[in-house]
Amino acid sequence: MAIVVSRQDPRYEALNRGHNLRWPAVDADAASRIVLCQSMNDAAEALQQIVSAGMRPTVRSGAHCYEDFVANNPNGAILDMSLLKEVGPGANGSGYRIQAGTMLWDVYVELYKRYGVTLPGGSCGTVGAGGHICGGGYGLLSRLHGLTCDWLTSVDILTVDAQGKVIARTADATHDADLFRACRGAGGGNFGVITSYNFDKLPPAPTEVMQAYVEFLWKDTSVDRFVQIMKTYGEFWERRGPVPDTWGLFSVMNLSHQSHEGFGISVQFCNPDGTCRDLSVLNEYLDLFVPCGGVSTQSGAVGISSAQKPQAPQHNGRTPAETVCVGQHTMRRRTWFSATGDDAGGPGSSHGKYKSVYMKRGFSEAEARCMYKHMQRTIPGVNLRGSVFEIDSYGGAINKKEMLTATSASQRSSIIKMQPMTFWSDPEEEAPRSQWIREFYTELYSGPDADPQHPGVPYPSDKYEGCYINYPDRDMLAYPYWPQLYYGSGDLYPFLQKVKRKYDPNNIFHHAMSIRV
Repeated sequence: MAIVVSRQDPRYEALNRGHNLRWPAVDADAASRIVLCQSMNDAAEALQQIVSAGMRPTVRSGAHCYEDFVANNPNGAILDMSLLKEVGPGANGSGYRIQAGTMLWDVYVELYKRYGVTLPGGSCGTVGAGGHICGGGYGLLSRLHGLTCDWLTSVDILTVDAQGKVIARTADATHDADLFRACRGAGGGNFGVITSYNFDKLPPAPTEVMQAYVEFLWKDTSVDRFVQIMKTYGEFWERRGPVPDTWGLFSVMNLSHQSHEGFGISVQFCNPDGTCRDLSVLNEYLDLFVPCGGVSTQSGAVGISSAQKPQAPQHNGRTPAETVCVGQHTMRRRTWFSATGDDAGGPGSSHGKYKSVYMKRGFSEAEARCMYKHMQRTIPGVNLRGSVFEIDSYGGAINKKEMLTATSASQRSSIIKMQPMTFWSDPEEEAPRSQWIREFYTELYSGPDADPQHPGVPYPSDKYEGCYINYPDRDMLAYPYWPQLYYGSGDLYPFLQKVKRKYDPNNIFHHAMSIRV
């Protein structure tokens, strides 16, 4: 039986907010109740009661939605899937089933311990599988193995027909195939309530990985040096990223605001066979940044040091690292325990604003100079310390063109994926923080590299490939062509609209950026 938490329940205050404390914005925006489902039947019964009562359902699993799509639901009900957290065999005893409420770090541990396989998903361990997978979640192993949705075989989903009746479906390539494709990358809150994901196969977990970290100090980084760093970073992924021997290499630049001492690049590597026997690709990559002034966080000398990516949560079950020396680089060898990646959500103790960009090519000098300008910028009375551009390597197996028609993840030509974000604790900082990131983003995509017909956004072109639906940004609604930013300029969005009209004809599942009927 589902657990109903009303406003009078002492648990309500703790459960009505997600990880982004901006939502609900005011008490009047909050849902009237939170319904915690303990089984698929619970979810079906609860959804039917909500719909029959004329209430709006919003759905959450890990509560990491960046915008107000879930928590802001006046007089509605939040259907909470977080108790559906089993990882086990599929319905016929083979394959793998991941329930929607399972946190990613539990997904990795269970898959590894029980089966020796993994999911190429994100590194924020508390993100729920529910929204992550259907939005095209990715991570450190995605260049090697593709997106999470690329491996899907079927989804168990609850839809609501024109008469308001809840229908339980298992959608796959032969049953409700159009709905199945839509659930492979179009994002959550669009078509129904996904209760579990089913996979016939999943990739084997690597036996070991190598990790390294390059740090740059702002005091030693002039604008010209910064341009050199950014162009070096982008040119590698443009030139070498498409070559399969690099697909086990994943790199993240955490470009922190100058109120931090510096910024850095974290790297994870394994060979395509899941071993670290041949480190030539990793060494090739690390060597590039020595002339750029990378410094060791251990000794202060020019070079590369071993360090964990600062923002990536590490599960307690991982085995200790063994430090090894390879040429002039000191790196960290890890026996594999759980797949990690880079679909990070905001910290649960702060307010946050996020944006996103897909890039088909590396950074131009104009882009780098614009980034330097805004990361050096100060605003009187505002501390921008919690502001960062996360710049991820991308492509590799993700860019297999056959997945364009099999899934609804349309960005299959990019080599870099970026997530600008800023965090704050004082609600009074929302306006200046949001203004800073908005002005930064608008100027960055109004320069000489931007499409002159679509200034201020990374409109799909030979340079950019739009935005990521799992990092939604309500600012994009100011542009009438916002669906093309997230779903491309081809026929994907019209297809998704047809699916929406077919399986959710009454638009039961909707939010500010959901598929329009």
